[in-house]
Amino acid sequence: MAIYVVMEPPSGDKAEDIRFVRDSFTWLGFLFSPLWLAWNRLWIEAVLAFVVMAVLSAIGERLGLEWAGSMLSLLVSLYVGFEGQALRMAALRRRGCREWGVVAADNLGDAEIRYAAEVDDHAEEPAPMPRIVPDASLARPPQTGMALGLTHTPGRP
Repeated sequence: MAIYVVMEPPSGDKAEDIRFVRDSFTWLGFLFSPLWLAWNRLWIEAVLAFVVMAVLSAIGERLGLEWAGSMLSLLVSLYVGFEGQALRMAALRRRGCREWGVVAADNLGDAEIRYAAEVDDHAEEPAPMPRIVPDASLARPPQTGMALGLTHTPGRP
């Protein structure tokens, strides 16, 4: 089973805008890092990944170690593969979405069904009782005298 993080849009938006982000390694993000980032509207991250990969390749070529530049670029791809979904969730938070919770499901359709069932279950629960705060004027008066009970205990001879 996969874990899906449910990101709800800001209040007042449509329920269709709810995003389900699968918390797992992303193969497309690993294989096509800058393109995958751009596809998911992570523009700054896409440009940054492209620039870093290009600079690392250029440095490797300049030093005559083409394989080293390629291997370092592979590290950027690995990072996007492992952390790409977390980058998506961070971008959604910046856009005002809030994290509702997680849903375990086999696929996206099952995750949507489980989320809808969970929301319906919480809608039927009664509202919690209001918290009753005691009146401060009815509290015991503060004790006077020495601290730690070294010399005097109020109410005792």
